[in-house]
Amino acid sequence: CDSKNIEAYIQKAYTKYQPQTTYIAYGTDTSKSILNKEDEKVRTWFADKQVSEGNYYLVVGRFVPENNYEAMIRGFMRSNSQKDFVLITNVEQNKFYEQLRKDTGFDQDPRVKFVGTVYDQDLLKYIRKEAFAYIHGHEVGGTNPGLLEALAQTDLNLVLGVSFNQTVAKDTAQYWTKETGNLAHLIDQVDSLEDVSEWGQLAKANMKQNFTWEKIVGEYEELFLS
Repeated sequence: CDSKNIEAYIQKAYTKYQPQTTYIAYGTDTSKSILNKEDEKVRTWFADKQVSEGNYYLVVGRFVPENNYEAMIRGFMRSNSQKDFVLITNVEQNKFYEQLRKDTGFDQDPRVKFVGTVYDQDLLKYIRKEAFAYIHGHEVGGTNPGLLEALAQTDLNLVLGVSFNQTVAKDTAQYWTKETGNLAHLIDQVDSLEDVSEWGQLAKANMKQNFTWEKIVGEYEELFLS
């Protein structure tokens, strides 16, 4: 099981079968981007999207309702932040996108920027690193790779406070709920912080200790050999 919560569920739901389970987490790449501020592909992307380093909240992930895009967009729009809200996701020919636009009116808020997809991993790492904060809205699904990537690269992470996420991020992130105004209040709280590097140090230490691919592969090898 790649999640302690899923392991607990299996043990409870299938007790009569006496399931033999092992928890081995999902892993992530903790290396830094090889790109810097002067690289042409960096400057081209930021100029094209009209975004500046350190001045945006970021979301990366599949554009589906269960990832709580509506809660994140509404929460950000209710905040007083002057920063941008950058969403890296594929919304082409997406009915959910059109419905969400009608329901929230995000297209009337110039801070909300859907910028398409980024498949260049070093560019994506750089974009994550330079975000003021990452907002994570995934609610189910065990250990989420996107959350691991955010914790490995972005200093400040605002994470939906469900057990799946809390067992991964622990005390290295700040948490929000889907109650009306909760995320907006958290954004307003952190928006004026000048230095969030301490959060980043905690998050990166957690990733390096518990979620590197080297550690995960070693645990699989140990399990197979046993």
